[in-house]
Amino acid sequence: MRIQIAAVGRMKSGPERELVARYLERAVAGGKPLGLTGFDVSELTESRAGSSQSRKVEEAKALTATFPQGAVVVALDERGKGIGSEVLANTVARWRDDGKAAVSFVIGGADGLEPDFVKRADLVLSFSPLTWPHQMVRMMLAEQLYRTTTILSGHPYHRGD
Repeated sequence: MRIQIAAVGRMKSGPERELVARYLERAVAGGKPLGLTGFDVSELTESRAGSSQSRKVEEAKALTATFPQGAVVVALDERGKGIGSEVLANTVARWRDDGKAAVSFVIGGADGLEPDFVKRADLVLSFSPLTWPHQMVRMMLAEQLYRTTTILSGHPYHRGD
C-alpha cells in the first residue's frame, strides 16, 4: 500500500525539511517488509484566491488531483479525532490488509481545509486541538508514519504499554 503526504505549502530548506526527510527515509526502509511503500510528499502551492473560502476550495481541488486512484483520505484537522500511535498503526495495517492501494494524509494551507473536503475524508485526524505551523505538522506526521512501521514490525522504537 502506497503512503502519500499531500500538503498545501512548501517547506524551505533547513532543519525541518531534513527531519521530515530523515523520518520518511526510515519509514521507507521499515515499511518495505510490511507492504507499505512510497512515503512520498506532494507539495502544492497555496492558492492566491481573494477569499479564505475560495482559497480552500481551490486547494481542495488541487489536493484531490494528487491522490492515487481509490486512496483512503486522512485529513489532518485540529477538530478531528485524536487517536494514539498504536491505533493509527493498526488502522493503517487494516487498510493494507483490506487491499487498499493507497492512503493520502492531507495537510491544509494557512486557512485550513475546506469543510466539504473534510466531510468526505475517510478519517479526520487531530494531533491536538491546538493549531500547529505547517512545518511542525509535517514533521509530526512523518515521525508518526515512521512510528507506524516500527509498531507494525515490533521494533523497540515505540515504547507503548
